[in-house]
Amino acid sequence: MTQNFIARLSVVLVSTLPLAGIVVTAQAKLPTVVVYKTPTCGCCGKWVEHMQAAGFKVETQHRDDLTSIRQTNKVPPTATSCHTALVGSYVVEGHVPADDVKRLLAEKPKVKGITVPGMPIGSPGMEGPAPQKYNTLAFTEDGKTSVFAKH
Repeated sequence: MTQNFIARLSVVLVSTLPLAGIVVTAQAKLPTVVVYKTPTCGCCGKWVEHMQAAGFKVETQHRDDLTSIRQTNKVPPTATSCHTALVGSYVVEGHVPADDVKRLLAEKPKVKGITVPGMPIGSPGMEGPAPQKYNTLAFTEDGKTSVFAKH
């Protein structure tokens, strides 16, 4: 290798190191996820672990009934699952992948939240044999839904 090549490579490496720091800083500033779940739901606990492994700080609130939380946060009845989370200004219902939540926070679409309705096998916290294809849906305050991500 020539000294010229080594000098250029050094410049590239030195100039990209600050970018790596920006990525680490951005991930460190993920908002806390507040998860409302029933005390006995094991798959909800696994979803919490999935979110923590993705870098989120998670606070868990146990409730025997989540109906009022869903109504207050305008989760459409057809979009419910077994737990409801609040993150930033958004609602996250059900077994939504952490990468979808990060995308939601980065893109900031004008929606109330995102959901994986039901409990599809293969979604985070619902791992198992024969994973199903499923969609993450975005929903608005008036209950309209659209596909946010396909899995």
